[in-house]
Amino acid sequence: MQPAVRPVTGYLLTVAAAGLFAVNGTVSTLALEAGIEAPRLTALRCTGAALGLVLVLAVASPGRLRISWREVPFVAVFGVVGVALTQFLYYVAIGRLPVGIALVFEMTAPVFIALYVWLVRRERVRNRLWLALGLSLSGLVLVAQVWQGGGSLDPLGVAAGLTAALCLAAYYLLGERGTAVRDPVTLTTWSFVAAAVFWAVAAPWWQFDAGMLGRTAPVSLGGLELPVWALVGWIVVLGAAVPFWLSLAALRHLPPTTAGIVATVEPVIASIVAWLWVEQVLTGWQIAGGVVVLAGIVLAQTARTAAVGPLPEASLT
Repeated sequence: MQPAVRPVTGYLLTVAAAGLFAVNGTVSTLALEAGIEAPRLTALRCTGAALGLVLVLAVASPGRLRISWREVPFVAVFGVVGVALTQFLYYVAIGRLPVGIALVFEMTAPVFIALYVWLVRRERVRNRLWLALGLSLSGLVLVAQVWQGGGSLDPLGVAAGLTAALCLAAYYLLGERGTAVRDPVTLTTWSFVAAAVFWAVAAPWWQFDAGMLGRTAPVSLGGLELPVWALVGWIVVLGAAVPFWLSLAALRHLPPTTAGIVATVEPVIASIVAWLWVEQVLTGWQIAGGVVVLAGIVLAQTARTAAVGPLPEASLT
């Protein structure tokens, strides 16, 4: 029996996932400030998520974990570019930029996707693409406040955010292809496994001081301090596994494009959380620029005329 489609449920699930991903930005910032470097934090998150996803599938549906050697190269590229590098670059960005601004840069991915399918795949796109591109570029100019001595933002942070957007665009484009032959859950599981293997090589575990996880870190809530392992646990469970499952569940009730548009609330929530929690204050120009960029992203989400299948609807941030 086909499960009932409930759009309201889809909206609630998508907003809940966006909210958890948004909070994860601030929690990740605290972990970075506690001394865990971006490559190591990415490795911990990817490896933890991979172990969790594999365990769940091994118990619930072990047959879905089968993978052929022919699929390995695709999964490797998908996992390294779409998952490992996207998350690493996001962590670099939030280490140098306010969380909400870093997310605004990363979430320009739909604009790059629309340009790619028009330039490379020769797909027809709606004229709104050009308005989307114009809004996104002008909004980013406002966010960066380029008139202040060349810009008020850290250049490396900006570069990391935009490169993360390119990697996220690759994640969605590769996901279109991958989900044509595999369901989103197993595809994403194997992509996290590939990301975990990549970081095990790029940042070998024997170089990691595990004692760091036992240290305490201030969490900017009065005098409260938490062990670093608690922050990492949040990042793996409530910053990756749970919001990922919520996003997937939402796709039973909403089309991917609609879910993607709803998910643009993430930078808004992230900015509010970072402001209330760690006092990351944005200027009026940056807030206005973020709104303009989000308007461009919404238009870019609907610029493609070709029908696309469901994507692995995980923000990865």
